[in-house]
Amino acid sequence: MKRGNILKLAIAVILVAVVVFMSINPLTDPEKGIPLGLDLRGGVHLVLQAEPGQDGAAITNEDMDKARAVIDNRVNGLGVSEPYIQTDYDKKRIIIDLAGVSDPDQAVKVLKTTAKLTFRDPQGNIVLDGSELKDARAGTDTSTGVQDFVVSLDFTAAGAEKFADLTTQYVGQRIGIYLDEQMIQNPGVEEPITSGKAQISHYSSLEEAAQFAVMFRSGALPVSMSIVEKYQVGASLGADSLQKSLNACIIAIIFIFLFMLFLYRLPGLVADFSLVVFSVIVLWILYAVGSVLTLPGIAGFVLSLGMAVDLNIIVYERIKEELKLGKSLRAAVDAGFSRAFMTVFDSNITTIFGAAALFLLGSSSIRGFALTLIIGIVASLFTAITFTRWIMRWIVGINPRLNKWLFGVKEVK
Repeated sequence: MKRGNILKLAIAVILVAVVVFMSINPLTDPEKGIPLGLDLRGGVHLVLQAEPGQDGAAITNEDMDKARAVIDNRVNGLGVSEPYIQTDYDKKRIIIDLAGVSDPDQAVKVLKTTAKLTFRDPQGNIVLDGSELKDARAGTDTSTGVQDFVVSLDFTAAGAEKFADLTTQYVGQRIGIYLDEQMIQNPGVEEPITSGKAQISHYSSLEEAAQFAVMFRSGALPVSMSIVEKYQVGASLGADSLQKSLNACIIAIIFIFLFMLFLYRLPGLVADFSLVVFSVIVLWILYAVGSVLTLPGIAGFVLSLGMAVDLNIIVYERIKEELKLGKSLRAAVDAGFSRAFMTVFDSNITTIFGAAALFLLGSSSIRGFALTLIIGIVASLFTAITFTRWIMRWIVGINPRLNKWLFGVKEVK
């Protein structure tokens, strides 16, 4: 039993050390690691205002969805990773954060240009454009006996005539569909289409088909956008913010480690070890879900770190109470974790509810904070209730007669 616990403890320490060492490079890699947000990496913040057309018609929410689809496509063309694009339907605005973009004027020029949808023959000649497309809708087609996700196109009278000529002339060949100068589809013509209605098939999902349908419809929409807000976050300012945030994290971690060691001694050392595991778990989950790290996200991480310590303190205080009642180390550890479980669980569930509300209803920065906090709470529950418990039981199993002073108990009745 004693030898087995020593072996388990040694393996746990070695495994954690190896995981920490192997996590440093993939998590901190500037290109492939956790991406940094606008406030840490620098970039451009834009607010575009949709303007009514010359006919004075009001802008609808569908118009805003189309405009966003066009802008989203153009942002992808800029090669920006993890852009943030949000639609404000009330004010008819689109908010855009482009991390890593150094030339805001060029970004504005690209994003403001009105999208143009064109259909081109195999030689690349424009045959008809988006103004002759009446509608595009996503759906499913089961006529072949197999469910297929499709986009149904409906042309105007003039567009139908041109499309009929195009498909009659190029049966067996492909017709390019371009948004601006970028080909977004290249479907093959199986037979002449003279009805003014066409269908593009073989999308991987209904969501993908819906996305392309919005893009097709967007090409025909002359939405004018004006800039109402534009500012640049310099890379140096972002790097300075990142360095200050990292310094704050390091100072917070040092204080937490020293506090736990001073107040709880051996269990404090176990808690510090568990916090290392907690940090690695949180960072890997953020990396896996593709989260962008921002200043509010770092704040959420530090807050969840403090909450993880709180869980350990609640458990350790229970253990001290049990020891003061004269229980053995093993019995005190088991009773401490069991009695503290519901308190720990209830307090964290309520916090998760609050963070979930922030995530669902908040803006981008608030969502980053809430997501990091939720992940941190779940990870802290795991480390406090399971991992820390395993380590404590292994230690007590090695020597059940350890001096209770090592557990922060001054007087034993």
